[in-house]
Amino acid sequence: MSGGTLCNDKPIFYRTNSMTILQPLISGVLTGGVYALAGIGMSLVFGVMNISNFAHGDLMMIGMYMAYFAFTLLHIDPYVSLVLILPTAFLFGYMMEKLFINRVIHHPHQNQILLTIGLGLIMSNTALLAFTSDPKILTTTYSSSSFTIFGDVSVSVPLLLSFLITCGITIILYLFLSKTSTGMALRATSQNREAAQLMGINVAKMSAIAFGIGTALAATAGALIAPTYYIHPLAGHSFLLKAFTICVLGGLGSVVGAGVGGIIIGVVEAMSATYLSSDWKDVIVFVLFLAVLLLRPQGLFGKKGGQ
Repeated sequence: MSGGTLCNDKPIFYRTNSMTILQPLISGVLTGGVYALAGIGMSLVFGVMNISNFAHGDLMMIGMYMAYFAFTLLHIDPYVSLVLILPTAFLFGYMMEKLFINRVIHHPHQNQILLTIGLGLIMSNTALLAFTSDPKILTTTYSSSSFTIFGDVSVSVPLLLSFLITCGITIILYLFLSKTSTGMALRATSQNREAAQLMGINVAKMSAIAFGIGTALAATAGALIAPTYYIHPLAGHSFLLKAFTICVLGGLGSVVGAGVGGIIIGVVEAMSATYLSSDWKDVIVFVLFLAVLLLRPQGLFGKKGGQ
């Protein structure tokens, strides 16, 4: 993390003085992998339920705090704490869908958007009251660790661990969606909700499972980036925009598209921060977002469905 700068919504691992394109490329791919995990969760929810979850960023923020307190109070490594965070977040998302989201699933989209925005505000303001606005830092023995490849390319250990865990979770999710009966029921529901119901699939249960998985993926993404970002109640807002950009870029409802979109966003951010300025990286990302909306509004993959 040498040469990086701490700030509220910017990663602390960019090396902007690198003379090789491999440095920002590798950092961007590793960061983009975690972004992809957040995007996949949002895309899965949209594909199965046709709902844009504007509380997604705040669910990531909750994951960040869960990892932080697991480390500071229980002395559990933030990556090991995923064993606790994943099932806890899934249950939280499952109950949230049953209690709130399910009531507006057949209502107009503006009702769904307002509800998820309201849930997000409740979560962020509750965190603000409980933890104050003071940012927290999750510092482990390896937080600043890195190793060198190709002579002068530095690879952050926390980023590499996060990327490898993300790859593992993504593979497990793919196998779950393609090989299990529940996964295939989720895919059928995402392709045609009415036809799936006629075939005997409990679409209400599939919606709750999808929202639970999306919540678990969001919280996991938050926990994975906790060692490299400031943790504060409003941290989820910037990640919400990134997750939504990733979904639109890859194609709303496409899990594969979200994965590719996350990598693209990570690389674009890293390249922009290296060759322009860290102040410009978000601008470049949203210019790309607008370009996709104008030139290919269906996204790069242009599919709806959890594939």
